[in-house]
Amino acid sequence: MTTWYRETPARLRQRANERIRGAAGLNTMPPPRCNDPEESYSDVFGVARVVHGDLPSMLVGGLGSLFFQMLHPYAMAGVADHSCYQDDPLGRLLQTANFISATTYGSKESAKKAIARVQNVHNFVHGVADDGVPYDANDPHLLLWVHCAEIFMFLTSYRRFGATRLSDQQADQYVDEMAPLARDFGVLEPPRSVRDLTRTLEGFRPELRLSADGVIARDFVAHRVVTSRTQRFVYRIFVLSAWALLPVWAADLLGVKTNTTFDRLIVRPSTRVLSALFRLAVPAPPQVARVSPPSTSTI
Repeated sequence: MTTWYRETPARLRQRANERIRGAAGLNTMPPPRCNDPEESYSDVFGVARVVHGDLPSMLVGGLGSLFFQMLHPYAMAGVADHSCYQDDPLGRLLQTANFISATTYGSKESAKKAIARVQNVHNFVHGVADDGVPYDANDPHLLLWVHCAEIFMFLTSYRRFGATRLSDQQADQYVDEMAPLARDFGVLEPPRSVRDLTRTLEGFRPELRLSADGVIARDFVAHRVVTSRTQRFVYRIFVLSAWALLPVWAADLLGVKTNTTFDRLIVRPSTRVLSALFRLAVPAPPQVARVSPPSTSTI
């Protein structure tokens, strides 16, 4: 009886872990972690591991980054022309999650392989957008847009729904930590602070619009990714939270309505409760502890 009492919570937590990860498309084991500061691609003590290790805020931020990125007509054209996202949206989510895991927690070797795989796919992603302008997924300018939209939403989501509070200095550090990954992808001058990030995104505003392909993607991501009733409720809350995280001008371009009062009184508290429940079932990976060198003092 005592053994059953002790083991039941662990079994229930494991079952919840599997169901949550499965609903999010995370149904395979993540790549091996590298905690050696000399071998790791990212800073093992860095803020990126804190932000990217928090599943619920990453889910909200990931949704937000999809909505944000589809506002660039050339980035959206590449997705529409060369992606089967509507056939297997959770499979694409898994690929993205494994890539983030490899570049956040993996070794230099595994991260470089993950980057090379994405770049190889990008080599085939080029064409002509709806306005007759050619696009290329390896265009440094488009890569800058995707990078900035993604890290802005991840950071903004964590600062609202994450497990811990980030100082302004830590937020700047996160943006700076993500710059080497952007450069390895081909971005020429990635932002190094939150201020630079915000300024860069503002600079893209004249290029942004919701294309016909963007409308299709927006409606699919908002309404047609999940099917079960329980999943739809949770997913809808996360979608509304993602919209509320967008800059006001981006939400307007996207054509979505964000009610500040409803968000503050209903959506935001609901997301925080769901996030806490998610963390009980899928806790963040443990942080690497700094080890102080042995003292050489003879006193």
